[in-house]
Amino acid sequence: MFQVIGGRGVQVTRLLAPGRAVLVEAVRGRKSRTDTVAKSKQGRIKVPPPVDPTEMVVLKERYAEYEMITRALRLEFKEEVLRKKYEEETGSMAEERSRQEAEEHRALMVFNDQENLRMLQQRVVRIQMEKEEAENKQVEAAIERELQQQEFIKEKEREILKLQEDAKNFITLENLDQRIEEALDSPKNYNFAVDKEGRVVKQTMLQ
Repeated sequence: MFQVIGGRGVQVTRLLAPGRAVLVEAVRGRKSRTDTVAKSKQGRIKVPPPVDPTEMVVLKERYAEYEMITRALRLEFKEEVLRKKYEEETGSMAEERSRQEAEEHRALMVFNDQENLRMLQQRVVRIQMEKEEAENKQVEAAIERELQQQEFIKEKEREILKLQEDAKNFITLENLDQRIEEALDSPKNYNFAVDKEGRVVKQTMLQ
């Protein structure tokens, strides 16, 4: 036998047993929406507990890792269950499909080997052509250098011949007297003015 006594938000359950002492058990009741705020809690501002940024970052990373692992395990288990169910339902069809896939794989491997051989042959031909082209360019460059060297030598030979020709008119100790007499016999007047076209426009007379 028990009796419930209520008061100030606390319910007390009194257990009554025949021939024994009264047992009292405190049971906290729930406030209704119309109850006022307790005096001890009036004016209190609820502040959330502080959060450590470093700890929050670590927790987020661990939670993301946990979610990823859980999702992967769930997908793997689901795939295994579906595969087993499919194998049980198909049976001989699965074996036939596996055989066809094996044959297709072998055919693809043969095609792959042939394609690799063809690409290798093309690569060898291309490398050979590039090698021959590089050798031809080297030969052409050598020929061009040789022609430039020959042209340089010819130019120097022309300069030497011109210098030898000009040397015939040089004044030396042997022809010094002759040149002096020639200069006195045919004096030249260098005191003149020229216009923009190089024509002599004014010249003084020799005295």
